[in-house]
Amino acid sequence: MTPDFHSRHLAVVGGLGRLAGADLYSKLVKALALRGETDRYRLTLEQRGYQRPCGHHAEPAAMGGRELYLYDTLDALAQSHVDGVLLPCFMSHTCIDALQAEVRVPIVNVMDALARHLDDVRRPRRLGILCTRYVREQRLFERHFPGQTLAYVSHDMHEHVVAPAVYGERGLMAGDTDGAIDKLQRACAELLRQGAEVIIPGMSEIAAVAHLLAQRGLPIVDTHQVYVDHALAHPEPQPARTFKLGIVGGIGPAATVDFMQKIVRHTAAERDQDHIRLIVDHNPQIPDRTANLVANGTDPTLALYSACKRLEANGASAVAMPCNTAHAYVERIQPNLATPIVNMLTETVRHIAAHCQGHDTVGLLATSGTVASRVYHDAARGSPFDVIVPDDAHQAEVMDAIYGSRGVKAGYTAGRCKESLLAALAHLARRGATVVILGCTELPLVLPEHPAFDVAGKTVVLLDPTAILARRCVALAGVTNARAAARPANGAAAMP
Repeated sequence: MTPDFHSRHLAVVGGLGRLAGADLYSKLVKALALRGETDRYRLTLEQRGYQRPCGHHAEPAAMGGRELYLYDTLDALAQSHVDGVLLPCFMSHTCIDALQAEVRVPIVNVMDALARHLDDVRRPRRLGILCTRYVREQRLFERHFPGQTLAYVSHDMHEHVVAPAVYGERGLMAGDTDGAIDKLQRACAELLRQGAEVIIPGMSEIAAVAHLLAQRGLPIVDTHQVYVDHALAHPEPQPARTFKLGIVGGIGPAATVDFMQKIVRHTAAERDQDHIRLIVDHNPQIPDRTANLVANGTDPTLALYSACKRLEANGASAVAMPCNTAHAYVERIQPNLATPIVNMLTETVRHIAAHCQGHDTVGLLATSGTVASRVYHDAARGSPFDVIVPDDAHQAEVMDAIYGSRGVKAGYTAGRCKESLLAALAHLARRGATVVILGCTELPLVLPEHPAFDVAGKTVVLLDPTAILARRCVALAGVTNARAAARPANGAAAMP
């Protein structure tokens, strides 16, 4: 049979319990062989260096280390383009929502598998649960079986029978199956006396020997087999993604911080968790864009592209570049990215068309690189307004306001830089501009956006592209996160 290169890739996370991981993986292999689907699946048993603590009393205190181990393992599997991951560990399922929120690979939930299985076999009214104290304290089964009565073994039975059967010197983790099965049979008998109709192993080590307990006539579920069958029959969809905005920072540094502040300011939030997740690649060493465009300086394309790729690799839903001049390179970069760059220039032109109707002359204050590249002129092509720029003398004033020894990039926002900028603004207003774009991300640090700014006896609308970009990114995040929140529990995509 020719291998299917579009085969499904499933992985089992090992290391949390060697017996449990090996048993789950073995059952996965056997299930595929019985289905005749071996060539349609790629399987991985991922076992990294995790030192599991000794004894059931030590494990709850080590949950933080377990979570970090799981994150590292799941992140590595995501890089291998795994389609679904099975976790043979009920303790790990107590934090599965937190894990899934941080990793891109879908985690197959064993509790979903058990719920579906029990529905298929006439859901029993009373379930007997064999689990660790930690799983019981976290109410894992109560959360997934809210309409059923759950029975647990007594404290003494757990401490003196169940725990030694798993963790003891003659327990399952030590490789002694026979002695452990006798102890576990006693625990099952207690659950049956409490009226349990079905016994569910809530410890993966017990799940690995469920078939031996079933051979003794006990009504026990092989949770590993149920888990495998569910994973093969119900492919996990990609998890709903929370919006992450990637920011190419450092171009320039103050403008990056200003843009982030505008993202925060324009986000309707009542608590920290309501704000947008940001990923910033802050690299002031990216070559100067204006120097490249007007003076044959070092080409920044590769550095900009590299920053975008790093943001993409870290799960960015969209990329923002708070630098007008850098947008001269977007056409080169975007075709090689899967993640969209939110174009500040086109968003600014759209804003003018929507909110500044009737204004037929728009002035542009920007670096000489932005002016020379004509990126704003290109973005405005076909719009019902003309874009004008300062003459050479006033363009020199703009450049001095940005790059001069007392300019914005040197840390100044008042004094000479403001005077130079006002002179260029007055020049554009006298030439008929009624809307002026502050087309360098440093300029709004000197002159904030304003709906009716008076200069040289004229009134102009000052537009801040950084703020327009921030508002657009906030709007994109709202749409994406609303769809993620509306996604059904089974993971199906929500209707737009």
